[in-house]
Amino acid sequence: MNATNPIATDATRTLEHNGSQDHHVLSGAEVLLRVLEDEGVEVVFGYPGGAVLPIYDALFKRDKIRHILVRHEQAAVHAAEAYARSTGKTGVVLVTSGPGATNAVTGLVDALMDSIPVVCFAGQVPVPLIGNDAFQEADTTGITRPATKHNYLVRRPADLAATVREAFLIARTGRPGPVLVDLPKNITAGEAPYTSGQAPLHRSYRPQVEPDRAAVRRAVEAMKQARRPLFYTGGGIINSGPQASDALRRLAGMTGFPVTSTLMGLGAFPTTDRQFLGMLGMHGTYEANLATHGCDVLIALGSRFDDRVTGRVDAFSPDSFKIHADIDPSQINKIIRVDVPVVGDVGRTIAMMIEEWNADDSRPEAEDLRHWWAQIDGWRGLDSLGFTQDTAPSAIIRPQHAVRRLYEMAMATGRDTFVSTEVGQHQMWAAQHFQFDKPNRWLTSGGLGTMGYGLPAAVGAQVANPDALVIDIAGEASTLMNIQELGTIAQYRLPVKIFILNNQYMGMVRQWQELLHGSRYSESYSSALPDFVKLAESFHAKGLRATNMGELDGVIAEMLAHEGAVLADICVAQGENCYPMIPSGAAHNQMILGPEQDGKPAEITGAGRMLV
Repeated sequence: MNATNPIATDATRTLEHNGSQDHHVLSGAEVLLRVLEDEGVEVVFGYPGGAVLPIYDALFKRDKIRHILVRHEQAAVHAAEAYARSTGKTGVVLVTSGPGATNAVTGLVDALMDSIPVVCFAGQVPVPLIGNDAFQEADTTGITRPATKHNYLVRRPADLAATVREAFLIARTGRPGPVLVDLPKNITAGEAPYTSGQAPLHRSYRPQVEPDRAAVRRAVEAMKQARRPLFYTGGGIINSGPQASDALRRLAGMTGFPVTSTLMGLGAFPTTDRQFLGMLGMHGTYEANLATHGCDVLIALGSRFDDRVTGRVDAFSPDSFKIHADIDPSQINKIIRVDVPVVGDVGRTIAMMIEEWNADDSRPEAEDLRHWWAQIDGWRGLDSLGFTQDTAPSAIIRPQHAVRRLYEMAMATGRDTFVSTEVGQHQMWAAQHFQFDKPNRWLTSGGLGTMGYGLPAAVGAQVANPDALVIDIAGEASTLMNIQELGTIAQYRLPVKIFILNNQYMGMVRQWQELLHGSRYSESYSSALPDFVKLAESFHAKGLRATNMGELDGVIAEMLAHEGAVLADICVAQGENCYPMIPSGAAHNQMILGPEQDGKPAEITGAGRMLV
């Protein structure tokens, strides 16, 4: 290769390879973009810096990939997560070396915990400088090894194209997750060969997609003998694709079994369907948690038995025969011992369950199911999510009511609606009171619980779904974590709606301090909040505020009708707690209910009632 030849940024030369002409020599940056185009990438979320300038220069010369300039690298990953979650595609991130890569770590761990397919490209100092503490150098592969499903450091130009293709393969297959590719500057600035085609299958990466039919048959046999069955569904159903949600609806309809869901699984089964019991776990409904505790056959589909769902492990669904279907074999028997493990894609597993269910005419005893549903309906009668809202115009707004009115008025628009959240009380109220009848519309941080997720997630969802209604249901404290993304919203004229439930506290922290720490509100009150209306206006958005019931509906209506970005500051009751609540370390039948629920013997605990 002629060392004096200038770096090619287009397909200007061809490298002879064993007598053929199947390799093009381009700049490494150009190779990267060509492979991204081959992978169907349409959008990249990123922030430039010295180590990735060759890539940004190549982006400038091409127009097939849209770049969204965020204001912080953490926000880039959250936006890519929501882009992936709302479309079923792989999200793509581009950041520079050193602090650019370390700023992205929170988003990468968030994607890892919630099984979101993201490929992050990080700049790196040139290969000869690695290990010399060069300017903006960091051990990105070492730092991100526990933060990603897999990561790479590309040291040779010949490895670039194949590495990028393999990164996408690993990110989207098996249990999805984030993959990082560390790109030294000399690799992207120098020459590299481009080859077309599919990524070769990694010799040690063989995710099991097809479930074992014998295991599925054993599971269905147990389901047919059930007297008190329950489907416990999770985010894996959504990750599997819309066909998995469709199959779940068919299976639930055929069996007549009740369905509950984790936080990440909301929308996989219609939350307005009578068979849906609501979310289970720490802030799940009374009926969902008691059904989980009392069922005799538990069918876990695409869920991982995390601690916010199980509560006290030794008391979790104590008398049930447990079936666990998941694509990740490491999750089987990790937390809860199960009777029938089924490893494979959960969508294919559910489809196979339907086949086995129809293989013969045997069914559970109808009378048993009637008794089970009667018991569930009795639990439902408690109305564990119920609350009383004073309707006087001057009344203080309760946050639950604000979310319900937002849902009702948003649905009245007839628009396809996507909801992101930050993390805290508002997140739980959104999960409880906003309904989702389709998958991929609910975007939240489940496993890591990342404050600051919702605003950049709304950016990613709006970019992916430009004609949809995208709402970030937020808390004032979480909003400030990534408030700079109002600049991204302004630059790209994204009509995102930000709905802040402003109680001037870190609400969930305050709630735990009240219930568990003697109402000692240590550092949970925000005494210097900005004027959110003026702040919105400074970022070229519309700012609105509701301080009482008389203003709420008008503010929501104006927010939904406005064509551009809106930040609505909804001033809500400061001392409101989120109920029901299972205290950490308690069982599902040891819930704290709100002061307005009655009908069961209870021990007064804090502002709520502990069922015993």
